[in-house]
Amino acid sequence: MSPSKFQTNLQLNKRILSIVIFTFVCYLSIGLPLAVLPGFVHGKLGFNSVLAGLIISVQYFATLASRPHAGRFADNIGPKKVVIFGLACCGISGLFYVLAFLSSAIPVLSLILLCFGRIFLGVGESFAATGTILWGIGATNPIHTGRVISWNGVATYGAMAVGAPLGVLLNLHWGLLGVAGLVMIIAVLAIALASTKQAITVVTGKRIAFRAVVGKIWMHGLGLGFGTIGFGVIATFITLYYADKGWEGAAFTLTLFSMGFVGMRLIFGSNIARFGGLKVSVVSFLIEIIGLLMIWQGHSPFSVEIGAFLTGSGFSLIFPALGVEAVKQVPQQNQGTALGTYSAFLDLGLGITGPVAGLVISHFGTPSIYLAASFMVMLAIVITLKMMRIENRKKQNE
Repeated sequence: MSPSKFQTNLQLNKRILSIVIFTFVCYLSIGLPLAVLPGFVHGKLGFNSVLAGLIISVQYFATLASRPHAGRFADNIGPKKVVIFGLACCGISGLFYVLAFLSSAIPVLSLILLCFGRIFLGVGESFAATGTILWGIGATNPIHTGRVISWNGVATYGAMAVGAPLGVLLNLHWGLLGVAGLVMIIAVLAIALASTKQAITVVTGKRIAFRAVVGKIWMHGLGLGFGTIGFGVIATFITLYYADKGWEGAAFTLTLFSMGFVGMRLIFGSNIARFGGLKVSVVSFLIEIIGLLMIWQGHSPFSVEIGAFLTGSGFSLIFPALGVEAVKQVPQQNQGTALGTYSAFLDLGLGITGPVAGLVISHFGTPSIYLAASFMVMLAIVITLKMMRIENRKKQNE
């Protein structure tokens, strides 16, 4: 790489990072209470483990429901305002955590306040994450869409990796108040920083109907949803898998998954622009399948660790690769709606993975879910190959 090209790449990455920092703040707000709230609900408030788990799930459902709205608002009023609104919702979630802590003598009231906090956090995730990607694309160039989405993903998983242990540490010293306080502080600081940055111009023009947007990107979303299942079964059930085998080190397996994910985005993220999102997706799905089959057939912790690393590596580029192709299907003034709707398929994939995988485990055992997940990813390949045939026919007809 020539010095001038290296300098250009460096400047581009700095510009993107100056915006995806808001995604980092958003997901740090998500990661901080993740390991703390179940213990607060079960230990402090005295509710059962089912309710403790549902408190976490409330956020995911709020995110799923609000994703398309976040994209539509970004199209109409611009991504900067959407990001600031999302960050404000994240901060408000911290305020509800404080109120829940102060109301812990009345467990039902405290639980209701926590639910409101999780709803605000879910909406905050939708608006901040979707708005940040669109802001990054608008601040650079549509040709760099894949790079923007890739860096956004690095910020997402980096923040989650930092947030959970930091939340546990804060909880040890100051309880839920410490976690809530940091959530509010970082939200205020991020809003102040976002307010100083230049907004991008909202693209005017006739917007196609929401139903038409869904009709153009549903196959991309379905591929993403099926591809996400591999991540879901590792994140949710790898500790149970290790327990069934009588092994230790499940946490390190999750670390290796994250290393594969982040490493692949940093090293090979530019290949999306070079080879096209659909081709990159097919290769990524194949790598993910190999990793899942290695976990299914895992005869030792080492083979499972390699499988998790490969699964993380394969899953890494699926969201940006299919996302690049999804936003191409609609006019620029509808890209926010397209991206928000596309992202909702990821939330849906993660949402259904838990209960369906639990049902599979009850009939066939824990390892079977990794075989089942590999079949789901194979369906994603079939869908992607069909999209490639459709694209080739369009090129031939032009």
